[in-house]
Amino acid sequence: MGLLQYNIQRKRCQPCYNLITHYFFTHYSLLIINMQYEILTIFPSIFDSYINESILGRAQKSKKIKIKVHDIRKNAVDKHGTADDKPYGGGPGMVMMVEPIYKTLKKIKRKKNSKVVLLSAKGKTWTQQKAQKYKNLDQLILICGHYEGVDERVKNFIDEEISIGDYVLTGGELGALVLIDSTARLIPGVLGKKESLEEESHSKKGYLEYPQYTRPESFKVGKKQYQVPEILLSGHHAKIKEWREKNSKILKK
Repeated sequence: MGLLQYNIQRKRCQPCYNLITHYFFTHYSLLIINMQYEILTIFPSIFDSYINESILGRAQKSKKIKIKVHDIRKNAVDKHGTADDKPYGGGPGMVMMVEPIYKTLKKIKRKKNSKVVLLSAKGKTWTQQKAQKYKNLDQLILICGHYEGVDERVKNFIDEEISIGDYVLTGGELGALVLIDSTARLIPGVLGKKESLEEESHSKKGYLEYPQYTRPESFKVGKKQYQVPEILLSGHHAKIKEWREKNSKILKK
């Protein structure tokens, strides 16, 4: 077939070609996992309800993300599932042992673009800017400390230590959920509309989103009426945009 004849044939079939191409890429993209989360914990059932509901649940069903929970106790040093012990030098509480954590890590198949994070009150503070960077990973492995923390030697096998704030929790499980939720929602296709991410709080450093309202237009408590601002009911898009810009904030720290 000559070049001219090939081009004529392709032009005639272009609508079919476009349809097949669209179908292939739409459905094939569903098979590609954009982010794989691996959670190491001694309390795996803690995660069941949160990761399987709402946006995270739908993101897993649509293959945008994958979340796997690893029970550290399955790699315990004895048949009793021991994964913690008393601290050397004395002191209150128990410390999670290095060996079960290391063994659990070794069983996870690492992807090329991945990070291992230890959730810890001593780590760098998590921010929206960090979430933006982490969303580009192929794999995020999260180690959840508990009790008095983990054996310091665990830090030889991680990439970063992260804290979600200047306070102390009983374990790293809530911190792991914070990192998963805040990064997963930034992955294309996880939220319904990409516009949801463009004007939300912290989308830019220090930015706080404008107030939001929904039905009813008037809400009455006793003799007091709480009204939706009239401008939002006007349908005047330029004025609404101006109102929203005026009522958003830039925090100066």
